[in-house]
Amino acid sequence: MKLISWNIDSLNAALTSESNRAVLTRNVIDKIMEMDVDVIALQETKLPVTGLSKKHIELLETYFKGYSYVLRCSQEPARKGYAGTMFLYKAKYSPEVSYPEIEAPDTMDSEGRIITLDFGAFYITQVYTPNAGDGLKRLNERQVWDEKYAAYLHKLDQEKPVLATGDYNVAHKEIDLANPQSNLRSPGFTQEERDGFTQLLSKGFTDTFRYLHGDVTGMYTWWGQRVKTSKINNSGWRIDYWLVSDRLAKKVLKSEMVDSGERQDHTPILIEVDL
Repeated sequence: MKLISWNIDSLNAALTSESNRAVLTRNVIDKIMEMDVDVIALQETKLPVTGLSKKHIELLETYFKGYSYVLRCSQEPARKGYAGTMFLYKAKYSPEVSYPEIEAPDTMDSEGRIITLDFGAFYITQVYTPNAGDGLKRLNERQVWDEKYAAYLHKLDQEKPVLATGDYNVAHKEIDLANPQSNLRSPGFTQEERDGFTQLLSKGFTDTFRYLHGDVTGMYTWWGQRVKTSKINNSGWRIDYWLVSDRLAKKVLKSEMVDSGERQDHTPILIEVDL
């Protein structure tokens, strides 16, 4: 199977806007479609509580022809039009879908952050991990989330092998971002968040990119939009991951970033696995 994960940063804008950024996003969608992948996981869809409009559905079926989809949107008491996730998978598949809640703090369980697909012999699950926030105002809640999410993945792994993906909002090691020393207390690179990710891996999961590529440097999945030269200068972070149950690691054939051209923010990540 070939699978893609991507924080798209507003599916609505990608489908309906005519801005330069939206055009760049659709170019990336076209590139993904040329790859003929089996499953696409999208994070930060930012759809309204009501989900897809009729116009959205028409455009979705145009851009992602031949794919079925399921989605999860942020619900009250969480913010509207916030976070959200979606899976698209080739219409030949019919996985069982679940929308787990993990007893997370604050409104995190209502923010549409996790969807899990049961393919019978294995699970594919995606997450959009909550950001620690400006001034690390949500760091304490983020630490609880990390513990609860790790417990959830461990539970899945006890039942059958797991492929877990998404925007984990953490650069695990210093080689996972361009400027570690100046970001030691930045959201996504605090010791607390890094330790949380270490604990997750210790429960029986493999970071497939590092498994295949070792300690290669300069490879990132996100470049900040606020600095116009961040991507030109490759001043990025690796915060998006494909994880697999340890017992699947040797079956991973490929784990890499997809070139998204001049579009900043997140780039899609690809995994190819012999299941």
